Amino acid sequence: MKFKNVAILTAGLFAAIQFSPPLFGEGYYESKRKAAEQGDAEAQFKLGDCYYKGLGVAKDRAEAVKWYRKAAEQGDAKALFKLGSCYYYGFGVAEDHAEANRWFCKAVELFRKSAEQGNAEAQYSLGECYSQGFGVEKDQAEAKRCFIKSTELFRKSAEQGDAKAQYRLGECYYYGKGVEKDRAEAVKWYRKAAEQGNAIAEALLGNCYAEEGNNAEADKWFRQSAEHGNATLQYLEGRLYAEGKGVAKDPVEAAKWWRKAAELGQSKAQCELGGCYAEGKGVAKDPVEAVKWWRKSAEQGLPEAQYELGSCYADGKGVAKDPVEAAKWWRKSAEKGHPKAQYELGCCYAKGNGITDSFEAVQWWRKSAEQGHPGAIAELKKLNLDVNARLPFSVRGLLWRINNSK
Repeated sequence: MKFKNVAILTAGLFAAIQFSPPLFGEGYYESKRKAAEQGDAEAQFKLGDCYYKGLGVAKDRAEAVKWYRKAAEQGDAKALFKLGSCYYYGFGVAEDHAEANRWFCKAVELFRKSAEQGNAEAQYSLGECYSQGFGVEKDQAEAKRCFIKSTELFRKSAEQGDAKAQYRLGECYYYGKGVEKDRAEAVKWYRKAAEQGNAIAEALLGNCYAEEGNNAEADKWFRQSAEHGNATLQYLEGRLYAEGKGVAKDPVEAAKWWRKAAELGQSKAQCELGGCYAEGKGVAKDPVEAVKWWRKSAEQGLPEAQYELGSCYADGKGVAKDPVEAAKWWRKSAEKGHPKAQYELGCCYAKGNGITDSFEAVQWWRKSAEQGHPGAIAELKKLNLDVNARLPFSVRGLLWRINNSK
């Protein structure tokens, strides 16, 4: 498959691949929660990551901190470092550099011990601590020494054929950590790992080719990464087929790739698959199945899916009609800035569908209208309110206008 516009795949792709968790199936979150609740420190850390990144569950930084803390208190080095980062940047907890440093110091101690035992990842993490001044005095010379040592350790394993070590060594060359930046050398090690079927390495190699403008090679490696379970690229492959970007439009093929990604918990793919079932694109029309996938996506916090799920409850499609439940999901979506949900939530407040508050109705219509929603603009015009005009001081007068505009 060839495509003319690689930008759809490369925009933000490198960061997405770099900081994504290990590839996981639909039951990943549930399995980690069960083990975490039984006191498994590694599972607690990974469950924290699920909440931190919104993987299989709605993103919740405060809940992430809770699980990172449980793992950290059992001495998990990665959790200690992540908890420190949360305090340092104020993610899920009030920003507190002193508290951040306390956790960083504990992480550094464990990283150092593991590094002394020849753990390459720990050595690299220790270098990051020295580079950023997390838990230790900032010391670029020491950071460089750690990166050099980690590179040596990665190289040792990479030369023995370890795929993860190979792509990690490639990253060292790509970023110039412990070695001089060398794109050709980075590509060499990415390729070695990719040729072993490592999905992350395949994506990183594809990214290098995309940056060079070599679309054919980029597509080849992106496709292989998708086939080996990279949910992000599976979702994007689906978009290529749905939009006909460089390939003939093929709704069946689009649905196939979205299903693969959806089953791995990719929220955007779940939302798209829901749309396929709702409209009968690439699959047989099935409102119940549409609700199923929109719900999975909505529960991970995707506003588009929350809006669609609210609409299903409002119309009774694929689920029993329930205006209160519709308003609940529209609110979740509206609070994330979705203009259609803001408009519908305004209508709920104005007409008493599940909730009633005429003043709130105007507030939500205004938010929607500011994003150009025609229905919201029309509602404000009925009330002789301009999108940018101040609300009248008389709430009684506003209520009268709304009640007489129905």
